[in-house]
Amino acid sequence: MVDHALPGEDLVAKGLADLVQRSETVESLLVSIAAARLAASGHDVAEPFADPELRLYALLARDDPDAAHGRYNALVRRLVSYERAAECVAP
Repeated sequence: MVDHALPGEDLVAKGLADLVQRSETVESLLVSIAAARLAASGHDVAEPFADPELRLYALLARDDPDAAHGRYNALVRRLVSYERAAECVAP
């Protein structure tokens, strides 16, 4: 894992840990969405979940159907911010 405080790092750190445990959480699904890009920037990514985009949206919709779309987009924006920042500091 990268040793810098990056935007969205909390989501990615939890997602990486949850993915190792095969726990389907918002964070592990986000990491699954970005698995290839995270691995390319030096992260050790466990086997990602299949269809993570659909699973993430369904998970968010179970909690609050009216807010699922907005939450999904906000989470993906945080993930992209992290990916971009991680690529800038990758060895």
